[in-house]
Amino acid sequence: MAGANSLYARDASAIAGLQKLRFFPLALESGAGAYVVDDEGRRLLDLSAAWGAASLGYGHPAIVEAVCHAVSAPAGASILSATHRGAVELAEAILVTLPELPDHCVWFGHSGSDANETAFRAIAAATGRRRVIAFRGAYHGGTAGSMAISGHAVQSHAARAEGLTLISYPNPYHGEDGEAVLAGLAQQFETTLPPQEVGALFIEPIQSDGGFIVPPPGFLKRLVEMCRAHGILIVSDEVKVGLARTGLMHCFRHEGFTPDFVCLGKGLGGGMAISALVGPRAIMNHATAFAMQTLHGNPVSVAAATAVLKTIEDEKLAGNASTVGRFLLDGLTALKSRHRMVGDVRGRGLAIGIELLTEDPAGRRAAKTVFRAWELGLVLYYVGINSNVLELTPPLILTEAQASDAIAILDRAIADVEQGLVSDDAIRDFAGW
Repeated sequence: MAGANSLYARDASAIAGLQKLRFFPLALESGAGAYVVDDEGRRLLDLSAAWGAASLGYGHPAIVEAVCHAVSAPAGASILSATHRGAVELAEAILVTLPELPDHCVWFGHSGSDANETAFRAIAAATGRRRVIAFRGAYHGGTAGSMAISGHAVQSHAARAEGLTLISYPNPYHGEDGEAVLAGLAQQFETTLPPQEVGALFIEPIQSDGGFIVPPPGFLKRLVEMCRAHGILIVSDEVKVGLARTGLMHCFRHEGFTPDFVCLGKGLGGGMAISALVGPRAIMNHATAFAMQTLHGNPVSVAAATAVLKTIEDEKLAGNASTVGRFLLDGLTALKSRHRMVGDVRGRGLAIGIELLTEDPAGRRAAKTVFRAWELGLVLYYVGINSNVLELTPPLILTEAQASDAIAILDRAIADVEQGLVSDDAIRDFAGW
């Protein structure tokens, strides 16, 4: 545990708690590939990749070269009042990955939060339809506008959009096929929710922070068709699960629908702050000076994102996510037969959730599991409305050998929790979700 003069203790004194989501006293000095190194020199395998942001791992040569070049001779610091070659070429490269959206353009931001907020604001302004549909459990960001259209319990302090309607995200593990959700929304369209007043449906093609839920087959496609029939625009929030993570470049392709908007973030910058919103020109060009911050599209973040997209293609990382992800999913699924507290293992590619059974009179199982895994040299966190789903979003460069090591550590961590070897006191200072 961190001492009184440790880096983690200094963090507690100097950095505000408002921006912290902590699960164990992790204090980092460096990283390389799929590993991070803490202030005591311990090398830990990172199955979180900083919530998916470190898509290429740490210190990837392509990002290092691109960022160093951009810093050495930056083309300004923004696209607010002047464009630069890097931003134009990155926008063009993003559009190439979305041939099914031919008359679209790109807006650049700092995070998935501001991309989702901009989609919400722009759709309402351009269409005059200010109601929006989203899912319970959805986490679309941490800005006022993105929290306003979210449905996660951790944001109960935030004001919701006046026209927000939340519907349930069906979990097949709980026997939910989505039929009740579709029927309920159809009834709302006929009664309390005039569909002509709804501007957008916000979708996570895998609901991440709400529990890493893979939707029932066909559910999202049918939901999209229902909304499209009323002119409701579809926003696919791919911030955590997009850009090759699920084995396809864009996650919505697994579900057989084409959105009107795609929100990208986290892994787009490979650890640098950048997001992108892709949407129809008629809405994206509805107004100028509408959604802008000075450092949007800065050349350093743009260079990193360009390197990420090129590396995903050059190193065939979507294929790696599919292959290594299947190996990892199979290995983790095998844990169910050995551990009574493992309820479900689900996911696509390198986007995997492990739902733990919540019947736990002795304490918080997920919190204890990630804490014990950290002690054993593995970094991962948990999510879910009930804080009981372990989330795995490792770097896209993860190897099968590293996946095998991770399975072994998780096997031991879960066993230790089941045997009562992790005390309540160990996790007392870590609120998590």
